[in-house]
Order: sequence, then C-alpha cells, then structure tokens
Amino acid sequence: MDLYLKGKTAVVTGASQGIGRAIAKELAIEGVTVLATARNEELLKSLKDEIAAAGGVEPVTLVQDFVAPDGPEKIAAAALVSLGHVDILVNNTGRSRPVDVVGPEDAWTGSMTMDFDRHRQLTQQLLPHFIERKQGAILNLVSTYELRTLNVSAVAKAAVVAWSKQLAGQLGQHGIRVNCLQPGLIDTENIRPYFRGDERKKFAEREIPLGDFGEPQDMANMAVFLVSPRAKYITGTVAVVDGGMRHHPF
Repeated sequence: MDLYLKGKTAVVTGASQGIGRAIAKELAIEGVTVLATARNEELLKSLKDEIAAAGGVEPVTLVQDFVAPDGPEKIAAAALVSLGHVDILVNNTGRSRPVDVVGPEDAWTGSMTMDFDRHRQLTQQLLPHFIERKQGAILNLVSTYELRTLNVSAVAKAAVVAWSKQLAGQLGQHGIRVNCLQPGLIDTENIRPYFRGDERKKFAEREIPLGDFGEPQDMANMAVFLVSPRAKYITGTVAVVDGGMRHHPF
C-alpha cells in the first residue's frame, strides 16, 4: 500500500534507539526526510548508516538534549532550517520513572518536564508553521493507563492524551491532525530491566493474548500509517499496539 509519504518531512524526537529509532527508519524508507534528534551522537550516526543500508532517504541528525530549557526551540529551529518545512511531528521522547507513593519531588519534576512539558513546548514551536501551511500530522507517544504502581511517566503521558484530544478539537479547522500511539510492552532497553530471566515469558503467557512482547517495528508500522495521508480522517484518537494486553476500552 502506498502511504503517499514520499517527499514529506518529519521531526522525530528520541530517535536514536527503541521505538523512536524504528519510527524514524520506517519513515525514511517510505520516502520521508527525517530530522532525527537525540542526545547520543554515535547512535544517531548508526541510525543514518542503517537507513542508508535499507535504501531510505538520508536523515538529518541533530544531537540535542530534549530536556534542556531551550531544547524544543533549538529542535524546531534546526528542523525549519534543514528541512525547509515540517509536515510531521513525532513526539517520542520518554523514560519510565517508577516512584513510591511518597516519592522525591525531583523525580516528579524531572519526569513531567521530559514526558509532558517539552513535548508541549516543541509542538507549540511548530504550530504557527503548521497553521500557516494549513496541514500537519502530530503523533504523541504515550503510555498504558493500567499500572498498579505509581510511575510518573505514565501520569505525564496521561496528560499528553488529554492535551492531544483538546488540540485535535481546535486544530482540525487548520487541516492539522493530532493522535496518540500507546504501546503495550515493547522489547526495548526501557522495558527489559523490569522483566529479567523468565519473567517476560511468564508475564506474556499470563497477560498478553498474542503471547509475547511487541517489537519496536510493530509500533513503527502503526505510527507511519497514522501520520500518513492514508489516515486523513483520523484525529483525536489513541491507537493501541499491545498484543491484546489492555483489559479495558478506556
């Protein structure tokens, strides 16, 4: 299926590894020129090499700390200079942050900054550009709502869902779509430390109808569809990629 993405441009944050890397690569393979940004220069270089080997469009890489106070501004400015215009924004950066019920304040502040505030700020940097061009696709990576212990990242990502729904309501008139993509348990460096030894297999057999964790590529497949013109009538939604793990529809 042609996703009509050839010639488009995109910004992907947290693009050096895991889900963000898979999304950046798949977009490039579909013909998108991607500004891939993250902190790790070596991983970004290897991403560029990997995309070249796969026959994708060479990405622009930007080494930038997303959490820095001026991170969103620098990313947006670099994107507009290097790409000329931006069609797609994928807000992917995030990190699981479990805390006790009475947890340290810096954990809450740091995770809310990374997992909500900076995504909002980067989006706001690019929104005037999207509105002027009367087009744009924004995809926000979020988190499960069904945790049984506190995790600041999950709380922040729940805020992202509410914000995204509200943005979708206001921006549709400008031809801008805003959606969220919610992973289940995806086999990444972010998740592996929590399922050591045979814990992954036991958990998957008990909780996941499809029997195992997903791969970053599973997320990338859905992400690329959602930001493509093929999804032109989809906005304000949360797409779930979890192998059937989620118990409830809301």
